Amino acid sequence: MKTTYSDASAATSGSSGSFTASVATSVATSAAAPSAITEAPASYDAFGSLAGLASRVTGVVLVPGDDGYEAERTGFQSGHVHRPSVIVGADTAADVVAAVRYARANGLPVSVQSTGHGLTAPSDGGVLVSTRRMDEVRVDAEACTVWAGAGALWADVIEEAAPHGLAPVNGSSPGVGVVGYTLGGGLGILGREFGYASDRVRLVEVVTADGALRWVTPEREPGLFGALLGGGHGLGVVTGLEFELVPVARVYGGQLVFGADLMDEALAAYLAWTEDLPDALTSSVGLIVYPDVPAVPGHLRGRYLAQIRIAYTGPAAEGERLVAPLRAVGPRVADTLRDMPYTASHTIHQDPETPHAYDGDSVLLSGLDAAELREVIALTGPDAPMMTVVQLNHLGGALAAGGGSVGHRDARYLLRLLSPLDGTDVASVRALHARVRAALAPRALGRSVNFLFGDHGDAVADAYEEDVYRRLAATKALYDPENLFRA
Repeated sequence: MKTTYSDASAATSGSSGSFTASVATSVATSAAAPSAITEAPASYDAFGSLAGLASRVTGVVLVPGDDGYEAERTGFQSGHVHRPSVIVGADTAADVVAAVRYARANGLPVSVQSTGHGLTAPSDGGVLVSTRRMDEVRVDAEACTVWAGAGALWADVIEEAAPHGLAPVNGSSPGVGVVGYTLGGGLGILGREFGYASDRVRLVEVVTADGALRWVTPEREPGLFGALLGGGHGLGVVTGLEFELVPVARVYGGQLVFGADLMDEALAAYLAWTEDLPDALTSSVGLIVYPDVPAVPGHLRGRYLAQIRIAYTGPAAEGERLVAPLRAVGPRVADTLRDMPYTASHTIHQDPETPHAYDGDSVLLSGLDAAELREVIALTGPDAPMMTVVQLNHLGGALAAGGGSVGHRDARYLLRLLSPLDGTDVASVRALHARVRAALAPRALGRSVNFLFGDHGDAVADAYEEDVYRRLAATKALYDPENLFRA
């Protein structure tokens, strides 16, 4: 039910976004913002009333204490939660326009949430635009494209594309939101063959800080288009994307799982194996100490395992030949490699589906050897002071090419660190993650913006080369000089 409370707006202080106002405004620019599909109003005076906002929104408007407020602000990431003064649960792009104009009229910062998987800087006050209702998915099979609304999940796109023998360049979890994933680049399970998800985008529908709705393409506002794709958090509220699908109906994939007794051999074999692979094969390794608790299957409880995850679009027989050096390491705890329809590709990683609290960091690497990986294991394995899930992604191939603002495309590997926060404080987690990053410093190129979980402040600059970051700051200064949007 819509709120119709008083016209008073709560004062708020928001946390800093991806590109801070101080950085953005330091970039001199004389260009005027280009024309938009829906123009910004000459005056925002008429948009300052909360009652007026509620009357303009077809979705919901909620304030603290309203029924539905707690559920609306809570996402998959339960360790970092928004605490907005106002939530706009948008049904349409027009609702988003109304929310942005209201925020601007009242000098309030704006945050956005769809699923809340990759929540970085939680808002304290301000306006939260919840886009989960905007979940429209439309496939154009002839053009091999899809339109996905801001609330669409990858599961929705996979399901709609599959009958046409098509697939998106999605990540390992089908429950992740399409838009947030893509704006950070989007490292997918077929990335080495098809690149980052952002490389496939044709059109971005976005509401900018002036309250205008824009259709942004490489031809129309190329600067904003390039900035959004890989650096788009904090530049506006994206209400939908049109992007290319790829001709994939099935994959050969699954896991090879090795126990602690063969972990050194398996990881050394994996690093050697990735030296010469076709681009059609994308893989990663997950290292996890399973807790000895009833919720974990009995054969996994208390065990330290290396899970090699594989997705290959070539013939299954060729996939069997390619993985033979890994199987030769020795007996596996599990071997789930098989030919499967793409609709079953989520079973490759088997990511958790239950919301939980976590914090995470990442480091993009120019290379990695077995000794360095053993040092990571010593810091994060069974003897570590807290549970830390490590994932090593093999990069290269099509991920090394493309446009937009994805940083450090020359990286050979991405190492990701994720620690649950239940019973563990953020400071202790980050101290451990910092030790891992320090151990890998000679190989480090930067971070991956999509795998910075929690507010890491200025660390986001590490996700980009210096010239790319300056360009992003200039775009922020042009389109959002008052830092309305907080990522």
